[in-house]
Amino acid sequence: MKRPFVIFYALIIYAVAELGWWGYMLVHLQPGRFGMIMGEGSVFVLVFLLGAYNLHASINKERRLQEQKRNFLLSVTHELKSPLASIKLYMETIQKRKLEHSQIIDFTGKCLLDVDRLNDMVENMLLASKIENRSYTFPKEQFNLSLLVDSVVNRLQINKCDFSQQLINAEIEPKVEITGDKFALTSVVTNLIENAVKYSQPCAEVNVKLFRKDGQVYLMVADQGIGIADNEKSRIFDKFYRVGSEDTRNTKGTGLGLYIVKQVLEKHEASIRVKDNIPEGSVFEVVFG
Repeated sequence: MKRPFVIFYALIIYAVAELGWWGYMLVHLQPGRFGMIMGEGSVFVLVFLLGAYNLHASINKERRLQEQKRNFLLSVTHELKSPLASIKLYMETIQKRKLEHSQIIDFTGKCLLDVDRLNDMVENMLLASKIENRSYTFPKEQFNLSLLVDSVVNRLQINKCDFSQQLINAEIEPKVEITGDKFALTSVVTNLIENAVKYSQPCAEVNVKLFRKDGQVYLMVADQGIGIADNEKSRIFDKFYRVGSEDTRNTKGTGLGLYIVKQVLEKHEASIRVKDNIPEGSVFEVVFG
């Protein structure tokens, strides 16, 4: 906000000086000075309008940012309350009831899933903060991307559908090696798959593909969810940006996932694009050069 206010104060000083000058010139009007006064007046009006437009745009941007921050706080609150309430309920049940060993194993497993969910959210916030502050160095090493993607898929796999229908269908080419920041790229894969699951209908299949083609490595995550409008596709990678209002949105999230995805991939000189899935949903395509 500093730049628009500097322009605004400069305009005020300039306006006062111009008014004094014009008043003097009009009182002591000399032949040929009328054109000069009109020229300076035109420059003043033009500069004033440009400054007013800049200030107006900056105020609108700040208003949108405040709204996004408000939505972020609401979503973080919801994201924290749900797994914490679930963990508390399972722990109290284990503590107060005499359960079979298999039930205890089942409940503790569900608690660990909620802990993983909390951990992912905290890691996202920390990574986003470090990226914004430019304090994250992105240490790179060579590693097996196939194993990384397979690990994330297995962790996020959900089997809540009838007939044990698989929700995430993975086609992973083995032994795909790349050089990059393993921690940050784990966040990329996790966020892309989690988004696909969140915005899909129950039991709708999510397809994850990893393969080599023409010397490049492709990662594709396709869902059959609500899809993304064309006018939203360029904005979904903005920090805190989420489609709709947090007060009416049913899906969970903080608005940081795709922001992290974009920033991390840029540091790896990789590209990402979003396209429509057929017949419905979205496809996120990542290409490592």
